[in-house]
Amino acid sequence: MYKAIIFDLGKVVIHFDFKRGYRALEGLCPYPAAEIPKRIATTNLVERFETGMIEPRDFVSQFSRLLGLDVDYDHFCRIWSSIFCEVLIPESMLESLAARYRLLLLSNTNAIHFEMIRANYPILRHFHDLILSYEVKAMKPRPEIYRAAVERAACRPEECFYTDDIADYVEGARRLGIDAVQFQSAAQLEEDMRTRGILW
Repeated sequence: MYKAIIFDLGKVVIHFDFKRGYRALEGLCPYPAAEIPKRIATTNLVERFETGMIEPRDFVSQFSRLLGLDVDYDHFCRIWSSIFCEVLIPESMLESLAARYRLLLLSNTNAIHFEMIRANYPILRHFHDLILSYEVKAMKPRPEIYRAAVERAACRPEECFYTDDIADYVEGARRLGIDAVQFQSAAQLEEDMRTRGILW
């Protein structure tokens, strides 16, 4: 029944914590860590970056002005990417799934984050294709990004299984006919796949 298995990236394959980045920025700008996300939220800067509407160096320049930061581009990229930490999915599972199905990654992300992830998390080599918001110019839960995933999967929506930690993004996939479940843990995901006859 299933021909493609699609994973979200953040908090599914790789854990992240934005507070790590805010704490690192705190000492480099006039604002405490708790205030930084509030200032960012007053703009659509991150959304424009994650939909590929702004280039990385322009993003860093505008972000730095917003927070009064005085750091060079490479230093900012290291801080901005410090949010990522441990892998949540056993590599053996991904390797085995990739041998049986078309394995895809579907993520709201940006060029700075993904360049760092690609360089530091070799587990990504198991994915046959990557559907990234900044490349397809659409973020979940917009239907365009799910349509791009189904197209790359090269099968019908109902032949795709998808997991994401955010309920709204799961619903966005379901609206297009994709079988989707909310990710809570690797053990829960294993059970959801097992009940569907997905082998690994």
